[in-house]
Amino acid sequence: MRTIDALLTDSTFFRGLSPDDLTMIAGCGSNVQFQAGTYVFYEGDPSDQFYLIRHGTVALEIASPDRGRVVISTLGPGDLLSWSWLLPPYRKQCDARAAGVVRATAFDGACIRTKCDADPRLGYELLKRLAQIMEEQLAATRLQLLDVYGTSA
Repeated sequence: MRTIDALLTDSTFFRGLSPDDLTMIAGCGSNVQFQAGTYVFYEGDPSDQFYLIRHGTVALEIASPDRGRVVISTLGPGDLLSWSWLLPPYRKQCDARAAGVVRATAFDGACIRTKCDADPRLGYELLKRLAQIMEEQLAATRLQLLDVYGTSA
């Protein structure tokens, strides 16, 4: 069985951080599992955790008045699930549902924020990495919404 800091070295998101940084971050983590169909979180929930998906896929969903539940993105192994833990008001922006069995590492957002406040260099590094993920997810969501709501001429 591998330790959490060893698991972090496999992640693109955490790759390149110093061993001390990885140990600090791992101290805020725990391994979790979600069964198929289980909701990891719901839109509006407090965003007190984020997840590094190690196995399985998670569907990000929004509720549409006309279409019901709409999958806006799917995340898989190596992806980070949820970035709203870093930004006030610390609320989830969509629903997240396990599409199959999901194994992940959950990180306590308040614990990580405290470590980032104590070490602004680490905080800035994580913010840069999260900003990249946010940009990629927003671009993917835009394309998905164009597909769902686009008009045919």
